[in-house]
Amino acid sequence: MQLIERAMTIAKVLAAEANNSGLSISELTTKCDLPLSTLHRILKAMIQQGMIEQDEQTKHYYLGTIWMELGLQVYDTMDYISKIRPELERLARRVEESVYLSKPAGLDTIIIERIDSAANPIRIYDQLGIRIPMHIGAANKAILAAMSSAQSKEIIVQLVAKEDMATFEQQLDQIRQQGYAISHGERTAGTSSVAVAILDGFGEVIGAVSIGFVTFNSTQDDINTLIEQLLETGKRVSMKLGYRGKG
Repeated sequence: MQLIERAMTIAKVLAAEANNSGLSISELTTKCDLPLSTLHRILKAMIQQGMIEQDEQTKHYYLGTIWMELGLQVYDTMDYISKIRPELERLARRVEESVYLSKPAGLDTIIIERIDSAANPIRIYDQLGIRIPMHIGAANKAILAAMSSAQSKEIIVQLVAKEDMATFEQQLDQIRQQGYAISHGERTAGTSSVAVAILDGFGEVIGAVSIGFVTFNSTQDDINTLIEQLLETGKRVSMKLGYRGKG
């Protein structure tokens, strides 16, 4: 039991450093309060199980991908993914673009679902499981805008430069007013995205549904149609999760 507890402590410490360049064994010794010899033995066992990885050059340790694999398997069994996926599939068929579901994870979001449209050979392809800093992209900004002011402030002060803070908060205000977020080329040049936040029965932000599309062949009328379909889908998904609007 003690070994499991120590392994979980190491995993949690590494998870907290997921946005950085990993941790050295000496840093782990300090943060986990474990003797070097004990830590080294546990790390070796965790590497064998795929729980952590070590960079060959820096010798720093990172979380292994098995955590994401197991997490996605667990997530797939949850009731609300069975409610959300059919709506994503319907939206992808209607707009003939790739549709995504993103979930908050600390200072990032993780893409946990992607539905591609078979009718469109030109696709925006973002891998499942990738982490995206919360201040980048339409989906993430839609999530931030739907959070309480205190929640969003706590996140953006860690990601946005002080001199850019006022402009960024204005963007969030505009998203709140219009009910959706839109971004152009923030992650990949020549691509755009529109997104809406989805909420549960407690009014908590579960994540965001977004549509990715190529910018060059999209007119404003096309974008307006995407937004209309997206808003309708976002509303239906939130209602299926128990959300009934602000009382």
